[in-house]
Amino acid sequence: MTTTATDSAQINSLHIDRVSFEHSVDGFGIGVASPRISWRFGGSAQNWLQQSYDIRIQRDNSVFEEFHVESAQSNLVPWPPAALQSRESAIVSVKANGADGVETGWHSSRVEASLLHRSDWRGEMISATEHAIDNPKRPFYVIQEFEVQEISVGPARLYVTAFGLYDIELNGQTVGTQVLKPGWTSYAHRLYFQTFDVTPLLKTGKNVIRGLVAEGWYSGRLGFLGGKRNLYGTEPALLAQLMIGEEVVVKTDSTWKWAPSEILTAEIYDGEVYDARVLGEQTSVWQSVKNLDFPAAKLSPDLAPIRRMEEVTAKALVTTPSGRLVVDFGQNLVGWVRINRGPRGTSLGHKLVFSHAEVLEHGELGTRPLRIAKCQDTIFCGTERTSLDGWEPRFTFHGFRYLQIDGWVGEFDLTAVTAIVIHTDMERTGWFTSSHPLINKLHQNVTWGMRGNFVGLPTDCPQRDERLGWTGDLQVFCKTANFLYDTHSMLQGWLQDLAAEQIVHNEPSLFVPNIMKRFRLEGGPKGPIALAVWGDVVVLSPWDLYEAFADKRILEQQYESMLAWLTKGIPRNAQGLWGQPNPAIVQLGDWLDPSAPPDFPGDGRTDPMLVANAYLVHVTRTMARICSTLGKENEAERFKSEYQRLAAAYADNYVSKAGRTVSDSQTALALSLRFNLLTESQRAVAASRLDELVRANVFKVGTGFAGTPLILDVLADNDKLHLAYRMLQEKQCPSWLYCVSMGATTVWERWDSMRPDGSINPGEMTSFNHYAFGAVAAFLHRTVGGISPIEPGWKRILIAPRPGGTLTSAEVKHLSPFGIVQCSWGIRDDQLVVEAIVPPNTTALVQVGDMTAEVGSGEHRFVVSYEPDARWPPKPIWYSMTIPLIDEIA
Repeated sequence: MTTTATDSAQINSLHIDRVSFEHSVDGFGIGVASPRISWRFGGSAQNWLQQSYDIRIQRDNSVFEEFHVESAQSNLVPWPPAALQSRESAIVSVKANGADGVETGWHSSRVEASLLHRSDWRGEMISATEHAIDNPKRPFYVIQEFEVQEISVGPARLYVTAFGLYDIELNGQTVGTQVLKPGWTSYAHRLYFQTFDVTPLLKTGKNVIRGLVAEGWYSGRLGFLGGKRNLYGTEPALLAQLMIGEEVVVKTDSTWKWAPSEILTAEIYDGEVYDARVLGEQTSVWQSVKNLDFPAAKLSPDLAPIRRMEEVTAKALVTTPSGRLVVDFGQNLVGWVRINRGPRGTSLGHKLVFSHAEVLEHGELGTRPLRIAKCQDTIFCGTERTSLDGWEPRFTFHGFRYLQIDGWVGEFDLTAVTAIVIHTDMERTGWFTSSHPLINKLHQNVTWGMRGNFVGLPTDCPQRDERLGWTGDLQVFCKTANFLYDTHSMLQGWLQDLAAEQIVHNEPSLFVPNIMKRFRLEGGPKGPIALAVWGDVVVLSPWDLYEAFADKRILEQQYESMLAWLTKGIPRNAQGLWGQPNPAIVQLGDWLDPSAPPDFPGDGRTDPMLVANAYLVHVTRTMARICSTLGKENEAERFKSEYQRLAAAYADNYVSKAGRTVSDSQTALALSLRFNLLTESQRAVAASRLDELVRANVFKVGTGFAGTPLILDVLADNDKLHLAYRMLQEKQCPSWLYCVSMGATTVWERWDSMRPDGSINPGEMTSFNHYAFGAVAAFLHRTVGGISPIEPGWKRILIAPRPGGTLTSAEVKHLSPFGIVQCSWGIRDDQLVVEAIVPPNTTALVQVGDMTAEVGSGEHRFVVSYEPDARWPPKPIWYSMTIPLIDEIA
């Protein structure tokens, strides 16, 4: 074995490359008076640990305040001076000092508080005086003129929110880069607002501010089975105030006017209808606005806005068997289409329709998975002087790869339209690549699927008449999400909504925001439904966030929610395990087990109560860890004892003395092994039986929601790494690479959402963009690539790549709170060469082959002898006398 490190002269490259506040990258419009400060390091300094830090803070035009702190902490350190006031800004400079005397140099960043108190708001909620009730509401403009005497008296800030969605302009210029503002929250509890720097848009003298308001999630149709309108209210409205320095220059009030817009309807599910014939007519019909009550909800700054993040050009033009014109963008994405160059020679009132879908079925647009969502944008053309160049919808979004265009006049070429990709603006923090092209494509699909389903909140799907914040989907995918992107700001807000809505019933809704309490299914339950795996998001996702970002505040914020779920929300039997007080409500169990029939996705091979109770033991143990982390030692001991008692009860009910589970399935065994529910002797039997089941299934996936995130890790942790790689590399359905080989560009909801013959799965519920089964990417990061945190926030790191299968190299990279963590490996002849980067102010445990080492920060290289696994390739157990064996490694 050989190890090398870069020359210590590279210590000179050490620097701070970012200073941030709370979990906001730029610190603008933050909603905390004493924001915690973090700094991230750049450079490849060897064995560098911070011993102390210096902070300089200069408030508006004041002298510096200086603070020296002896501490190794560089993530979320306390704000040292007096708290910020509303709208106050400061320049914060940070320098970190090493134990060896080496310093980073100063790095500065600006922080500015938003409106911190309800009393800071002077504006009033205003709306149109006319709204449809049972039909889509027409978006409307609100407008006001105002005078500005002098701009130089201070920076100009515009604060805006809405019931519904809004855009806003100042002197004809669009304000801000966010879209679908202010986002979807639990409107009874929290309402996001945006802060804009509008100083460059103002002018001395007359100014005009104009808002455009649409129904959005507030009063538009939501939910499946037909959906419901007006779940939160019947009147979309706008609240805004513009301040220069300390003066409120203009605010929404009864002096504003309103008029209908050229957008006839704007619906989340169905799309927009735009009428270019009515452009410019608003000035003749301006009317006085209607005042509404000020929002009862808490107004919170939006620190995770939705933005246009990417543009995708059209890749191919398809003529379908029926003669329709279809554009293929080559990627299943979420957003909308912009017209770059509109049709020429259209007549007044000519109708142009854009229809969106994720797939083609037998050559035609595959719209059946959309259910009753139209997913269409419709344009009624104006006069010859009315150009559609640059047009795009404003208050809807679609999940699509294919665009069918009906009504295009004249020649069409691929440059005429561009797909606009939208999602929550999160920093990308995770990457993976390897020598295996299909596995690389799988990882790319996982990333695209996450982006498309992180549009303000973590949704199940982005295309059909659903798009809800399903808790189970996020729970199983949270670790993967936290590796790929900085999710903290978005998920922290979503979890606040979950906790607020949970208060009434103790158990969380199946989706957040909870429309179920407003959306009564005929004959269905009248309150939230207590379900394992889904409800367990209450405990598991805050813990996942803590492990990724080392912010105890998320555990403190969610503690009462966790406690309510475990002590009051879960119906229990005499043993303390899950009970079933209402026979009409069944556990979803290992949802979408591939053996389940298309119309009964919960009817899989694993007893749903086994799944529920395995999770209950796991969640109880996690709660003990949370209590210990928060210093609640009495509660920690209580939940530790509860965990031990429940584990014994689980074994009594679901595990034989030898170690066989009552449900003889991949998921039952994976849960029992992963959650440490077996004795050592039982583990050996269970692992051996799992080996048999995997081989007997010819390495195809046999798990659903509950088992899929665990199965490869369980195999790897129980001396079955060769089986984990073999399952990963399987191409037959059901498998991860089957979807890839079928041309998928995102992760599917079902293993067979598209059948081998090109037909869509006949089930009523089929999506081609669901991230849950993409949780497998965590195995790629941790086991194949070889990096994971030992301590929360990546303060201490495990570097332990485990090569296998037919892979000859891999590289994984994560942008941690301290800087870049990276591991790349390659097999060269009979040697395994591993190169790693450990960021400053951290240490790592390295396990490569039989070698173990503790290292500090910097670049490291390890070379050990390598012998391929003699068990590769594993052979299946094949029982059939009639079905031919297909054993093909991708």
